[in-house]
Amino acid sequence: MAPAAAPFGAAVTGIGMVTSAGVGTDAAWRRIRAAEGTAAGRVPALAGIPADVGCWIPDFDAAATLGRRKIWRLDRSSQLALAAAAEALADAGLDPSSWDGARVGVVLGNGVGGTATWEKNYEVLRERGPEKVSAMLIPMLIVNMSAGHIAMEYGARGPNFVTATACASGTTAVGAARELLRSGACDVVITGGTESCLTPSIITGFQQMGALSNRRAEPAAASRPFDADRDGFVPAEGAAVLVLERPETARARGARIRARVSGYGASADAYNATAPDPEGLGAELALRAALRDAGLGTDAVDHVNAHGTSTPLNDLAEARLIRRVLGDRPAVTSVKGVTGHALGAAGAIEAAVTALTVEQGVIPPTANLDSLDPRIELDVVAKAERSAPVEVAVSNSFGFGGQNAVLVLTGP
Repeated sequence: MAPAAAPFGAAVTGIGMVTSAGVGTDAAWRRIRAAEGTAAGRVPALAGIPADVGCWIPDFDAAATLGRRKIWRLDRSSQLALAAAAEALADAGLDPSSWDGARVGVVLGNGVGGTATWEKNYEVLRERGPEKVSAMLIPMLIVNMSAGHIAMEYGARGPNFVTATACASGTTAVGAARELLRSGACDVVITGGTESCLTPSIITGFQQMGALSNRRAEPAAASRPFDADRDGFVPAEGAAVLVLERPETARARGARIRARVSGYGASADAYNATAPDPEGLGAELALRAALRDAGLGTDAVDHVNAHGTSTPLNDLAEARLIRRVLGDRPAVTSVKGVTGHALGAAGAIEAAVTALTVEQGVIPPTANLDSLDPRIELDVVAKAERSAPVEVAVSNSFGFGGQNAVLVLTGP
């Protein structure tokens, strides 16, 4: 057997977030810490269909943020990604005009691509004919364009790709970005995830599966991870971007290191297209691989930022996994009680939150957790944030197709 590689902690030097909890990292972090309920409501784009509740971002002004001349050729998922990337790069103190672009990569997670563009142009085709379909349709809807546009904006000429592992996409992207740094292919990687698919066909599809919460009358209370009365997830849009650097690169320029991505593991359930393995056996492989990659034992984990979607099956399977592998010592939380479930961007949003938790020693509570499911035997943080030193944290993500991805984040 080949000897294990030495642990490698990629430096997190910048964070950018555009979410339903707030536009900008500070705003989102404040609301996630307050956990005053889901940032959900009736979505104008979903008017006329039964499942019209979601977490969208009404105060994101793409034209003001990115420029009116630019946004006409960008699907909203790319708009969100570019805004988050701009904040992350500013937070990292990097000047793209002075870097060696060949040493800078971009890796984003995205679940379904430009669905709003797709649906809009399909209606145009039906109602007005093929000559009215946008010539930008394909570049706007294909799933890789969010990463492509970031590269074009900042001259990042290194490896550039999008990971599509359903709701694990953002976590997969961060793990892949770390590998680019560890291999020596890049000095800097702009990574994270983006999603904007609050569109009638996508949301109706989830509704027909029975995956969504039916609490239309009380949307702010609809997403309730680990609660005994949870009944489904609340869909969301959003983006989060992390700037990862090789530690020596960050130190050489005197960068602030906010946290480190020290481990990554991935696996498949090989069980069902949509339902998780009830015991979390596939996810256990990813969790153990991530800890092994970080050179850490199971007793080192202080905190778990759970996938915690608020669906009955997912939350119970994840709770069983955590209890079996890590016991009941780590403090567990799910931010989806506030943000909703941003699908391909969820893991990136949660990686950003986990980095802030490690940096600041503040574990946000799980919103809407009024009565813990008695089958969930974990220390789930509820009602109020908890101040505690967090040296090692785990961020879990699981997706349709049995996709599992886990990150280990450690102190700066």
